[in-house]
Amino acid sequence: MDAAVKQQLEAAHPKAAIVTTCILAALAGLMFGLDIGVISGATQFIQSDFKVSDSAVEWIVSSMMLGACVGALGAGWMSATLGRKRSLMFAGIVFIGGSLFCAVAWSPAILIVARCVLGVAIGVATFTAPLYLAEVAPEKIRGAMISTYQLMITTGILLAFLSDTAFSSTGNWRWMLGIIAAPGVLFLVGLFFLPDSPRWLLMRGRREDAEVVLAKLRGDAAVVKQEIAAIDEQLKTKQHGWSMFRENGNFRRSVGLGVLLQAMQQFTGMNVVMYYAPRIFKDMGYDTHAQMWFTAAVGLTNVLATLIAFGLVDRLGRKPILYAGFAIMAIGLGVVGTMMGLGIHSRGEQFFTVGMLLLFIVGFAMSAGPLIWTLCSEVQPLKGRDFGIAASTFTNWATNWVVGVTFLSLLSGIGNAQTFWLYGGLNAVFIAITFLLVPETKGVTLEEIESNLMSGKPLRRIGR
Repeated sequence: MDAAVKQQLEAAHPKAAIVTTCILAALAGLMFGLDIGVISGATQFIQSDFKVSDSAVEWIVSSMMLGACVGALGAGWMSATLGRKRSLMFAGIVFIGGSLFCAVAWSPAILIVARCVLGVAIGVATFTAPLYLAEVAPEKIRGAMISTYQLMITTGILLAFLSDTAFSSTGNWRWMLGIIAAPGVLFLVGLFFLPDSPRWLLMRGRREDAEVVLAKLRGDAAVVKQEIAAIDEQLKTKQHGWSMFRENGNFRRSVGLGVLLQAMQQFTGMNVVMYYAPRIFKDMGYDTHAQMWFTAAVGLTNVLATLIAFGLVDRLGRKPILYAGFAIMAIGLGVVGTMMGLGIHSRGEQFFTVGMLLLFIVGFAMSAGPLIWTLCSEVQPLKGRDFGIAASTFTNWATNWVVGVTFLSLLSGIGNAQTFWLYGGLNAVFIAITFLLVPETKGVTLEEIESNLMSGKPLRRIGR
């Protein structure tokens, strides 16, 4: 055994090393959440300052998603060529620069450009961080560590909502958008202490470096040897995603399912609430101060409800939780639309409508929020997994852009009540789609899922 490896084994504190490493990488999710949340509280002040239309506000909000599409498309090449760690560093630098660029934007057009730049960082980070976490975490805690990433996203949204609330008394949207550069700096500094992914090091032929990293993270020579052998075996399976997509109809089915699932996640309407919460509460009759505090309540509900999925996903399965989540979301938005259609006149009606909107948040955070990402990774065969996940991730950002750029236009075009009924109705449709197409993958190995898919079984039966 190499001397450097022996030295790392002797000095290793594997539990502390792995937890610290995964938390730092999961901070990429915090940046993602911060950017989702921060624009929500800032839009009304931006609109007032620049005196722009709702259409311009939609573009300011949704331009980040266009940048994220570009970032997600290039992230696969970047993470393979530069490495996971350097890709995250790139995302951190661009995130800091983009945040400061947003803060000093001198026109709506420049702000849209700045938001696109910020989106590139988010697109790279959302692809690379879960990949890095999966490659450095031990198998027995891998699921929990990747779930930490999702929790960090919701925590970032909450922190951004609280920050917006603090700055709302002055209406200083530049501070709202610029302050998120601070955690970006902390993230970037922390990245210098992260090891490179051992899988990427082996992909680049740097075996000794990979052994040193694993020795630090595992602290057991036998485990290091076993994991190196397992990675070597996995790397023998080359990715042939594009050629598989052209030649194999069964693989096209799994890619199509991943794309559909991500579209469903966005058309639940969740990010509409995340991006435009203060506007929604304004239409319920609340003043600016109350709008911001209820927006913070949305963020807190999102964090707490996300914990529900962590506790239930491997106990109840994917489909029962999705059924419950889509039903809760359909009811919540349906009632919100009905209350807006009838008119919200009393304080009690206001609180009831807010409560139904928070019920919708619970429905999403316990189901489609985390579980769609899980399913998208589970249904792709090994040789095409990178391609399949890249396609579904791109779809997530593209449909995210669609909902962001159309919501205010829908409100003015068909009305508040009809807009919420539309999204509520889509959630009801998603219950049927889940029944017809989504497999139950609880307790089923990835190899079994792939075998069932490639044998031509219906999508809903490729699990158990």
